[in-house]
Parts: sequence; C-alpha cells; structure tokens
Amino acid sequence: MDIQWRKSSKSGGQDHAECLELAEHNGEILMRESDNPDVVIRTTRAKLRAFLGGAREGEFDDLA
Repeated sequence: MDIQWRKSSKSGGQDHAECLELAEHNGEILMRESDNPDVVIRTTRAKLRAFLGGAREGEFDDLA
C-alpha cells in the first residue's frame, strides 16, 4: 500500500516523533501517530472537516 503520510510543520520534537500524520487512501482519510504507526484511524472527509472546524473554534483547547 503506497500511502503518502503528511504531518504538520508545527509537530514537536527534533525527530518529529510527537505528531499526528494524515493521509488520503481509497476515498478515506487515515490518521496515525508517528511513534505508533501500526494503529490507523479511518474516517471520512466530512467527519474530519467537522472536527477541524471545532478545533479552529477552540472547542478542544482545554485538552492541549
């Protein structure tokens, strides 16, 4: 499976091991942690869009 993972330029740490990675594959959005790449969460663009909208509005700021 040839998946092009992307991570934020804001990811912490020297080796960027402290980050989430996203990719698109077969119409799904995939998410994983750099330090645990075997665990992959699959979602849809609509669900990711809703989550990112909430994050932009600060709904999860208390978790950071």
